Amino acid sequence: MVPFGQAKIRPSVLACPPMICQPLFVNFLSLIEAKRDGKALACDDIRLFVTAYVRGEIPDYQVAALLMAIYFRGLNAEETRVLTLAMRNSGDVLKFPEDPRPIVDKHSTGGIGDKVSLPLAPLLACLGFRVPMISGRGLGITGGTLDKIESIPGFSTQLTRERLIAQVQEIGVAMGGQTPTMVPADRLLYALRDVTATVPSIPLITASILSKKLAEDISALVLDVKFGSAAFMQRRGQAHELAINMTKIANESGVKTRAMITDMNAPLGRAAGNWLEVKESIECLENRGPEDLRELVIDSAAHLLVLTNRARDLAAARQQASDMLASGAPRRKWDELLVAQGADINAFNEKLRRERIANMVVEVRSDRDGFVSRCDARMAGELVRDLGGGRLTKDSVIDFDVGIDGIKPIGSQVKCGDVLCRVHVRTLEQADDAMNRMQVAFEISREPVQRPPLVVEVL
Repeated sequence: MVPFGQAKIRPSVLACPPMICQPLFVNFLSLIEAKRDGKALACDDIRLFVTAYVRGEIPDYQVAALLMAIYFRGLNAEETRVLTLAMRNSGDVLKFPEDPRPIVDKHSTGGIGDKVSLPLAPLLACLGFRVPMISGRGLGITGGTLDKIESIPGFSTQLTRERLIAQVQEIGVAMGGQTPTMVPADRLLYALRDVTATVPSIPLITASILSKKLAEDISALVLDVKFGSAAFMQRRGQAHELAINMTKIANESGVKTRAMITDMNAPLGRAAGNWLEVKESIECLENRGPEDLRELVIDSAAHLLVLTNRARDLAAARQQASDMLASGAPRRKWDELLVAQGADINAFNEKLRRERIANMVVEVRSDRDGFVSRCDARMAGELVRDLGGGRLTKDSVIDFDVGIDGIKPIGSQVKCGDVLCRVHVRTLEQADDAMNRMQVAFEISREPVQRPPLVVEVL
């Protein structure tokens, strides 16, 4: 028990023998005061702050105060760049051998049904890239890539730095989680932001995302920055500002970067829920997946081909990516990836063949003739989370097999009684609740409706 008013110092993340490490900050309060008053922080002070916090020398309550000051006062471009690089350098940075294959990655700010990374990673490997895809978990209604791939029997996402590098060199791709020694500053700062209401800060979001990506030793990066009802950024203007910040700092840090701003008012693809999204990703790799998912996969690959000078323009790059996807090689590369990371291929294929894994499937049907004018992505994401497919806290146990599939896309013509979607549930009680909630999530118009563009801007 720590007496009221006394600081509780968090243990150091970086081991430091007693009596050797000298405190880096004698007066951290001066930084808090400077940012509180709207002043720019000195670059050296930002670097010292990150190092000292990771070493456990600054109490959480003081760092929380600085984060709140940043939330209200912001950081300029130079402060954000220095913070990003200091966070990247707070732990291990991957270093790959010299190789003609460029090292690339993709990051999405998260959405409902966003499984683009799954088919994209093997496609990029087949296009001659190296892809060290270090991903995160879902929190709240947005799904995480790690949760999706952990629904595959036996698949291990815990890769050491050495194993990750060796696998990428051998087969061109690895998909795993952040190691304990990679970017520890982000892990500590994000946990504190999460409990101090300072997550929605564009400079802090920028530093969090890019510090992890820059630690991968990549030469090119494509960003999918989403806006809409189920996106972190509700308004397009917010997404634009975040995309500008991230592309500027990434490019200044030596990583060729392009950002797509995409609509997340409706679910991406036709499925939402961990295993159901894996299943739909396989359909995409087999050239029978939904068109909007395929569009984002192809566009992401195409931008990376252009950024690395492996295609003369975007049209040629799209054709190159499309031809490769159609060849079947990325589907075979997917199986190679699964074997490399310990998955049971026979169990995986058996699971793919099954119509459902959850106890029951309920159908949500249209109560009129017309055209689908809305499928609220936020309502769909909240339902999947409440079924157990997402997290209410970081410690929540995920049910990989619940979710929604067969979602009718915007613009679809339907007749009364047609199935709008199917919900995979565990209990009858869940089934009744799911029916009611998804019935409200859909709107049916009497007049034809055009699907809004998915990619609304490229920066």
